[in-house]
Amino acid sequence: MIRAPRRGWPSTITGIVLLGLMLFPVYWTVNASLQPTGSALQGSWFPFHPDFSGYTTAIRDQARNLVTSLVVALGSVLLSLTLAAPAAYALARFRLRGADLVLFGILVTQMVPSIVVANALYSAYNDLGLLNSTLGLVLADSTTGVPFAIIVLRSFMQGIPEEIIEAARADGAGRLRTFCSVVLPVSVNSLITAALFTFLLAWSDFLFALTLTTTQTTRPITLGIYEYIGAHTNQWNATMATAVLASVPAAVLLGVAQRYVAPGVTSGAVK
Repeated sequence: MIRAPRRGWPSTITGIVLLGLMLFPVYWTVNASLQPTGSALQGSWFPFHPDFSGYTTAIRDQARNLVTSLVVALGSVLLSLTLAAPAAYALARFRLRGADLVLFGILVTQMVPSIVVANALYSAYNDLGLLNSTLGLVLADSTTGVPFAIIVLRSFMQGIPEEIIEAARADGAGRLRTFCSVVLPVSVNSLITAALFTFLLAWSDFLFALTLTTTQTTRPITLGIYEYIGAHTNQWNATMATAVLASVPAAVLLGVAQRYVAPGVTSGAVK
């Protein structure tokens, strides 16, 4: 058996230092959120006397924006998976003319800057009356989520053993029944992976929100944080508290879904 090389303490210490550097902005965000009102640079290195007034202000001012972001992100996940799952299955399992061209087009959409798409959508939304609406933000965020979900799901569905599909067809299941009762349950890990990253993309969106919302009625949390930032702001504790609150849903989802984001769900399915 080949033993893994021993890296020793220098590698461990180097890894700890690099991890500390990467996590320091997170620590400073939490620390600054617990400081009194004032400049973020004047706070102590540790909140010996934590002040929760920043969270009080953030919840009072940003609760509606948090709900808006949650609705938009969940709506984007639902719409993206509804469109991406059957499209990925068709591209992975059916012999379709122009399938490679369609896949190439999907990949190209990932290279288009979001600001270009946002500017194009603004004119269309203005004509359709979708500006300053939750539905408009869901559709805009789905323009990023659908191509990404198709790529992830297609890659996984190509690896589903043909024997599973043939067994379902032999039992009399049609294409739709096979897709719903066999392919989707087997693809649960890839579905969770696509849903997680689609949620994160929609939750952290700033360009679409800034371009497609012009009033205070429909604003996600990213714009809420942007409202606090200015040349003469003294609400850094509220700004950082809002950032902490905005990070909680993403952190919780990453922790819960981590066990599902793994390959090999079909291993052992065919004996």
